Amino acid sequence: MPDQELEILESHACFGGRMARYEHPSRHCQGPMRFAIFIPPHQPGEKLPVLTFLAGLTCSEETFMIKAGAQRYAAELGLILVAPDTSPRNTGIAGENDDWDFGSGAGFYLDATQAPWQAHYQMFSYVTEELPALIARNFPMSAGVQGICGHSMGGHGALVCGLRRPGQYQSLSAFAPVSAPSQTPWGQKAFSRYLGDDTRQWLAYDSLELLKSSGQQHPPILIDQGRADPFLEAELKTEYLETLNDPQIILRWHETYDHSYFFISSFIGEHLNFHARHLGAVPRSPAHD
Repeated sequence: MPDQELEILESHACFGGRMARYEHPSRHCQGPMRFAIFIPPHQPGEKLPVLTFLAGLTCSEETFMIKAGAQRYAAELGLILVAPDTSPRNTGIAGENDDWDFGSGAGFYLDATQAPWQAHYQMFSYVTEELPALIARNFPMSAGVQGICGHSMGGHGALVCGLRRPGQYQSLSAFAPVSAPSQTPWGQKAFSRYLGDDTRQWLAYDSLELLKSSGQQHPPILIDQGRADPFLEAELKTEYLETLNDPQIILRWHETYDHSYFFISSFIGEHLNFHARHLGAVPRSPAHD
């Protein structure tokens, strides 16, 4: 039986499967949260691996599912796609809607420790604990078989979730991730307000620092970065990852690509294939009516 508090907002047939959005009361975020999910065609009783996608600044649970063109590949590979919202919404916190790069749409996938944000902005725990448990209870998820991917702020989130939860995710990938947020304006703004002024606390949510301390003991990571990305120099610092010489990281540069979803849609199929290999997904031929 589905959770009684899981409210369906919309549902559509898609590549032989089902595309839907839901809202539910979140224990960690202390309010309603939304997510989108694509269930590929499958046999009754069959359990499928899950790939969670974390979107970037100003995005919502709809952005990736509408713009990336991922459902076709997920249907063929037998992957469930899950996309949570990028922050809590309408919490009543003063100023949460004032800035495009902080507050609403900019949860940075961390657990805030500073007032007033800590009451609702618990996105790390929501993404890694509450949401997977909800998906496992209500959808045909194969227990313990998860990958995570993201873009920009969500690329940062995907790497942080994967690195901080060893064993939970079997594969990680990112498009144009905020790779060293402690050293960038976006990250410094978010971290100082969500986590406080003690910069030592920021390192727990900094991909570069987590990778340095991982001893290369982490799942395989695929990263794509466009060299025409206008945020590359100031905000992303993706080139810093090259200095790690980590054989578990595949970092691919693309000369003419920028930061947009046109970039993501160009390579999302390769990312889904990457995750499918590591998650043991079973390819199938999607049915069309």
